[in-house]
Amino acid sequence: MAIATSKLPSRLTSCNSNLELLYVRSLSSLTSSPLNLTAPFSDPPTSPEQPPPEALNLDNTEKLFSSVKTGALVTSLLNLYAMAVDPLVEFGTKVMQSPVVMESRISKAAVVGAVKATVYKHFCAGETTEEASETVRRIWKRVGLRSILDYAVEDAEDDHAARRNLDGFHRTVDLVAALPPTSASMCVKITAICPIRLLERISDQLRWNYKNPAFELPWRTHCFPILSDSSPLYLTSSMPEPLTDQELHDFELAQERLNDLCKQCAKSNLMILIDAEYASVQPAIDYFTYLVALKFNKEQPIVYGTVQAYLRGAKERLEMMMKSGENEGICTGIKLVRGAYITRETRLASSLGVPSPIHGSILETHRCYNECAAFLLEKVRDGSGAVVLATHNTKSGKLAAAKAEELGLRKGDDKLQFAQLMGMADGLSLGLRNAGFQVNKYLPFGPVDHVIPYLVRRAEENKGFLSSSSQDRHLIRKELTRRLKAAVLK
Repeated sequence: MAIATSKLPSRLTSCNSNLELLYVRSLSSLTSSPLNLTAPFSDPPTSPEQPPPEALNLDNTEKLFSSVKTGALVTSLLNLYAMAVDPLVEFGTKVMQSPVVMESRISKAAVVGAVKATVYKHFCAGETTEEASETVRRIWKRVGLRSILDYAVEDAEDDHAARRNLDGFHRTVDLVAALPPTSASMCVKITAICPIRLLERISDQLRWNYKNPAFELPWRTHCFPILSDSSPLYLTSSMPEPLTDQELHDFELAQERLNDLCKQCAKSNLMILIDAEYASVQPAIDYFTYLVALKFNKEQPIVYGTVQAYLRGAKERLEMMMKSGENEGICTGIKLVRGAYITRETRLASSLGVPSPIHGSILETHRCYNECAAFLLEKVRDGSGAVVLATHNTKSGKLAAAKAEELGLRKGDDKLQFAQLMGMADGLSLGLRNAGFQVNKYLPFGPVDHVIPYLVRRAEENKGFLSSSSQDRHLIRKELTRRLKAAVLK
């Protein structure tokens, strides 16, 4: 069902004088590897004149997993079952967070070794740029899946950390640029290149300006809509102090960092996806995102912002953003996700005694995601939008594939792509690829000890999702049963 485009609120249709995933990680103790996506895979039907009987069919597991050895299926199934055990995930998280364990050289080495052999091996592309590059090349050459490289770093607490992280992102762009054309892109966390406290201050100012337009923002250089009446405006309960001279200086530095990254990507025609974060800093992240999108998306989509469908205001904001992009004459790139901070957002809202910004049920989130996806596919058809549909939900994948065919979208169009995490929803990834769509795997990379905090945070924030891999388990179990029967009947 498409989303009806509503009229923009008057405060967003013009500027005032001063101007306004996903990675889920498990902590399994089982030694296993993800499905072998690097073995030769038969070419899927891609000709528009010869479409498959269904837009997306996962029923034929023999074809779906034809490139995967039985041993890899078994270990992947065990890993998925381990991820569904909350006590196991919680235990692993506590061990990796324990100062007693991680401050001891011997115990830390043991934990790092265990993580590297289990969850790191399952979900990550390698420790170095060379290892990550090799993983991308294998997946692209032998399977035909693209990659979105994620330099897995945590939030920057100060300017020194932001500069260090920026160097890593620049190396990632160089890595992607050296890979086969269209085989890879990259994502970036604004929280890694701009100190968290500054993002919180900018977000407070944006929220207060939305509630009271008389509150001036002299630093604001665009009025792209980043808030709506349904946004969690309660996070700013009183008028914030203006940014200090030092904060303004750091703000300008952060803008320069992001602009330089996007400029580097644009030179090589590389897509850069900007991750969404938690509500307390998301307004600032969106401000940064559309600051560069307005500059680099005039001819083609280079910059992709992220919309989280589990937020009550997702549809409203998406409609406004797409309308504003059309008015500005840009192609608005959107990565659509469900969201990864449900526990954090719910706890914060509860502590403040206000309703959660998250939909009241998972069914509402599913409905919102599917409606947003349909709306974005229509914008792709109209030429004003580009989308990366990041989902592990099979029904959402099938609905989007059917809608794309209904709209007559060309499956090889780079403005329509799907994405799943490495080690997750491989059946869906292969099914979409087999149907002819452009499909990406999210590949985090970096030294194990640097990635551990990232894995812990993702595991904590996505406990509900870790137990929801039933479709993956069903498909693998079905294929293993088929192979067992075939072996017995030989």
